[in-house]
Amino acid sequence: MEINASLVKELREKTGVGIMDCKKALQECEGDIEKAVDYLRKKGIAKAKKRGGRVTAEGQVQSYIHAGGKIGVLVEVNCETDFSAKTTDFTNFVKDVAMQIAATNPIAIDRESVPPEVLEKEREIYASQAKESGKPDKVIEKIVEGKMKKFYSEACLLEQPFVRDPQITVGDLLNGLIAKTGENIVIRRFARFQLGD
Repeated sequence: MEINASLVKELREKTGVGIMDCKKALQECEGDIEKAVDYLRKKGIAKAKKRGGRVTAEGQVQSYIHAGGKIGVLVEVNCETDFSAKTTDFTNFVKDVAMQIAATNPIAIDRESVPPEVLEKEREIYASQAKESGKPDKVIEKIVEGKMKKFYSEACLLEQPFVRDPQITVGDLLNGLIAKTGENIVIRRFARFQLGD
């Protein structure tokens, strides 16, 4: 199928991915923009996993102050080269992550970072709620798993819907930047301060 330049431009503006990758995605998806966006996101995730082991010693620390000085966030995001760390895309990503943390107050970056005692407590609460509602034992475990999935989407930064575009998660946003830069990028750590807490 012949892909015209305006389609490639539209996909590039939507995703920020390079021209050749956009053209290939459109060819694979027979010119369907929405399918091509999904194709690129999946490809970005696959590329991100391949890069996961590479050293990230460069990056930025950004701050975000919100609500008239009542909430503040510091976040460190690392990448492989100082060249990428100085790009506008990288800077905007780090600022967006800091704003996300201020808005949503995650307890961890990913599932692996959630303290085991927090997970155990959440599971106990969900299981007792299900028992009190009279659900049979074999259904309780499924209910608990469903509620844990929702818990992760609220408590883990990478699984949260992105505040500027709830159609994607912060993890999707990160994978998009990884695909665009060709580098491993890691949200290393964050601290959120709220007046009075």
